[in-house]
Amino acid sequence: AYAKDEAQISLRRVGDRPGVAAGIFGPLAEANINVDMIVQNISEDGKFTDMTFTVPSGDLDKALAVLERLKTTIGYDVVQSEAGMSKVSVIGIGMRSHAGVAATAFKALADKAINIRAITTSEIKISILIDGPYTELAVRTLHSVYGLDKQ
Repeated sequence: AYAKDEAQISLRRVGDRPGVAAGIFGPLAEANINVDMIVQNISEDGKFTDMTFTVPSGDLDKALAVLERLKTTIGYDVVQSEAGMSKVSVIGIGMRSHAGVAATAFKALADKAINIRAITTSEIKISILIDGPYTELAVRTLHSVYGLDKQ
């Protein structure tokens, strides 16, 4: 499965403390902005975090305006954003019992020189954020590597 026209937003050097995620995603929800992939990375010293997430490209400007209003409350150093991304997902209940499903996807995309911007996983799904122009190639590649093009 895939979704085109995603935008990636990253907040850099956010103070790592309780309530920060709620302080970011609550106001975005109140503005009716659908947040999808969320990736958080804690700094080595444990004092800061980087928060990366996706929104529909059509909501990017509205999301950035909300985040700008929250800058003093949240306390981040910089916001970075990029539109024109796509989310490609590998979905299936068999992922729980088959080792290497993710590694297979990552290798197949690497072999086609498709850079991965972000990854999120659950028990039955891997979602991969890539540059939009590579969407069709990524979907065809993953269909082929998992044998879905032979059914």
